[in-house]
Amino acid sequence: MVYLRVVIMKLNTEDMSEVVLSLADIVKAFEEILQNEDRMRMNKEVDALKTSFYKALSKEKAERGDSEDEGLAVIEAAFKEKYNQYKNQRSEFNKTREAEMEENLQAKLAVIEELKTLIDKQENLNETFQEFKAIQEKWRSIGPVAPQHYRNVHETYQLYVEQFYDMVHINMELRDRDFKKNLEVKEALCDRAEQLAQSENVVEAFKELQELHEQWKDYGPVAKEHRETLWARFKEATSVVNKKYQAYFEGIKAQQEDNLARKTVICEKVEAIAEAEVNDLSKWNDLSKEIEQLQAEWKTIGFASKKENQKIYDRFRAACDKFFSRKREYYLGYKDQVASNLQKKVALCEQAEALKTSTEWKKTTEQFIALQEEWKTVGSVPRSKSEALWKRFRAACDEFFAERDKNAKPENDFYGNLKAKKRLIEEINAWQLKGDGTDAAALADFQKRWNEIGFVPFKEKDNIAKAYREAISRFPSPSRNPRKGGKPQISEKERLIKRYHALEQDIATYENNIGFFSMSKNAEPLISQMQQRIEQAKAELKTLAEQIKNIEKENTNE
Repeated sequence: MVYLRVVIMKLNTEDMSEVVLSLADIVKAFEEILQNEDRMRMNKEVDALKTSFYKALSKEKAERGDSEDEGLAVIEAAFKEKYNQYKNQRSEFNKTREAEMEENLQAKLAVIEELKTLIDKQENLNETFQEFKAIQEKWRSIGPVAPQHYRNVHETYQLYVEQFYDMVHINMELRDRDFKKNLEVKEALCDRAEQLAQSENVVEAFKELQELHEQWKDYGPVAKEHRETLWARFKEATSVVNKKYQAYFEGIKAQQEDNLARKTVICEKVEAIAEAEVNDLSKWNDLSKEIEQLQAEWKTIGFASKKENQKIYDRFRAACDKFFSRKREYYLGYKDQVASNLQKKVALCEQAEALKTSTEWKKTTEQFIALQEEWKTVGSVPRSKSEALWKRFRAACDEFFAERDKNAKPENDFYGNLKAKKRLIEEINAWQLKGDGTDAAALADFQKRWNEIGFVPFKEKDNIAKAYREAISRFPSPSRNPRKGGKPQISEKERLIKRYHALEQDIATYENNIGFFSMSKNAEPLISQMQQRIEQAKAELKTLAEQIKNIEKENTNE
């Protein structure tokens, strides 16, 4: 049985959700349980072995690569047969035990009836008292009853014991002798309860205390002058044990809740990583390291509650499996995708080079913008070719736009247009809102003049467009007369929401630009500028959200 104790100790001290013993260990331990005289009380160990058996079986099948292995099938069938035999024996044992507790209940009820008869009898006091002592001995000799009947039957018994002492006028010598004996027993129970109150083994102390309480109830009363002080002493020691027991389990519960919370956070992190869109080998490797760090952290955290521990482990395992499954799928298709991306980017370079000498400025500008947008949608290419391809493509773009700006006609004076638009923005910002129709007329005039100004240099178009939108955003939207077929004037809340969505779109554009520029080693100033715009836009988003919230509150109060 030494081998069995070692296996059971391992099952009791490790996380069952993560323990996988060998099939040989489990079968040997199970056979030892079947030979154990106390096997009917070892159902928890049997269930734990069953769980470990099927985990070990699954692991063995996976390692052999054959889920239908005949040898494993024979082992599984033999284990099932022995397990079912044990469960049938256990079922019969439980039935027998329930029947015994029912017999004990009937026997104790019969003793209570004897005690009731004895109280009513009140014949020879010496004989009556001896019969009473015999009844007490009979009561103590009867085994336990079912928990749902325990309290009622013991309280009923104690009630009639008290009635016997109070109603039957036995002579003082016998009464004092019994009181003295009960006092000695109950003082000993108090001594033991006080020792348990000092015990460091809280669980065992609590269990033994319950036995002391049963013994206390089984013995009769003591003299009246000792009853209250003796019971107070016993109750005080009981209170100490109970508080320590409650604090012990509350501490375990709090620790388990904290463990569950920490493991839940790890699950959320792994699930987020498992759902992340990843299209880069280095990113996959970085995320793999994060997963491994989280797995190491998981092992440092203790158990959650018995109810939640398996659930949270299954959640964690599922998220990890999902990530590594996606990673394997990515690696399988990575080479083909990289080759395809290389062909696409080479084709874009060739198209840009074919267009770079064109003098159809407007048409070719639109074509280059379309090529740049398409470039951003193409995924990774081999690192050895990535930088050279980007330089080739960027060189063609720069050559065209530099030539376009240099050869701009008077009507396409890009830098002159830029200055004109800046002056117009200054004029718009200087306008003092009057709150009447003149604001709408001024806005219409500003918009008309803006649209009449031509193109600006390509690299400045985003900045100047943003500055213009910000300048006119403070103007109320122009109203139209619904009767004349125009659209009704939008509310201030709608205007703010419209501005909010426009800013979200700007942020998405800036982030795309960062991805576009990041492929060049010399683009740090541009990336810094894009990041600054993103921060400014996010700050304005926060302000707009607060303004919208305030309008909603005002509408609710009205």
